[in-house]
Amino acid sequence: MLRTPVCGVLGIEVPIVQGPLGGPWQQSMRLAAAVGNAGALGSVPTTLRTPAQVREDVRRLRDLTDRPFALNMTRRPFDPEVFEAVIAEAPPVFSFALGEPDGLVPRVHQAGAVFVQQVTTVEQAVRAAEAGVDVISAQGTEAGGFCGDVSTMALVPQVVDAVHPVPVLASGGVADGRGIAAALALGAQGVNIGTRFLASAECGVSDDWKAAIVSAASQDAVKVEFVDHILPPPTEGGYTTVPRSLRTRFVEEGNAGPEEAAARADALRGEVMTSMRDGTAHELIPLTGQTAGLVHDVAPAAELVHRLIAEAEATLRALAGLASANGEGGPG
Repeated sequence: MLRTPVCGVLGIEVPIVQGPLGGPWQQSMRLAAAVGNAGALGSVPTTLRTPAQVREDVRRLRDLTDRPFALNMTRRPFDPEVFEAVIAEAPPVFSFALGEPDGLVPRVHQAGAVFVQQVTTVEQAVRAAEAGVDVISAQGTEAGGFCGDVSTMALVPQVVDAVHPVPVLASGGVADGRGIAAALALGAQGVNIGTRFLASAECGVSDDWKAAIVSAASQDAVKVEFVDHILPPPTEGGYTTVPRSLRTRFVEEGNAGPEEAAARADALRGEVMTSMRDGTAHELIPLTGQTAGLVHDVAPAAELVHRLIAEAEATLRALAGLASANGEGGPG
């Protein structure tokens, strides 16, 4: 089984982290548990959840698995009361995104948790390493949800060089074993995968959303340029990022008419928040990465973990064989 040093840091068997998917519409605890039970790291989002909901999520998850898991928070927005609830639950791993870790690292370490920080630039990675985080997830612009402007292929090796010896995960653009092998070649010790797990049997999002991912091409996942008019803005210390979503009429109209979107901001924001609560968010902004073009089925999460690792190992063996064959056929 493929294993790298970051597996020891995170307490997992294979170097795959399931990215936290969604917020109030709920990815389901079954997904995080299935991923964890398969030897990878399942993650649970807390965005727009209340402290009581977070506590209930963790209780349900712990009923389903005794494997390590990550609780995720962001600075879009950051809720201090939710952070206190997260710390009280003492998760094995705390992951943070869309903003600077600032003074959170000591609190997380005091709770006995590993701190994973998502970044979208080299500069953010350097600051995170200086703040004392344990693992850095370098997220390329291919990713779904909120992402930066630099591709994974360009970002990961720069981050690896800048923060050594802090272990790095590659995030964005990875949906099969070839992507894992490529990430390892770039110097990452593992991967963070979101979109592939959206289209899993256990994920709690709508079947229509999953079907849209399976049928989508990579170019169907576009940036939601008018996001500041429809979702809460970053809180202090938050990164300026734009989410990526599958094309919908809502997204196309908003991107084509940002001035009109600004004028109707309150109404649009209300529409989006209502859709998140009633389970129809995918009809407006189905946050999805460009790896949708690599997703061709909806499968159980454990099967996906095993498939990803088997593909990665086969790819690495093929590359080793290619290098060996080239060496034997070259000059003596």
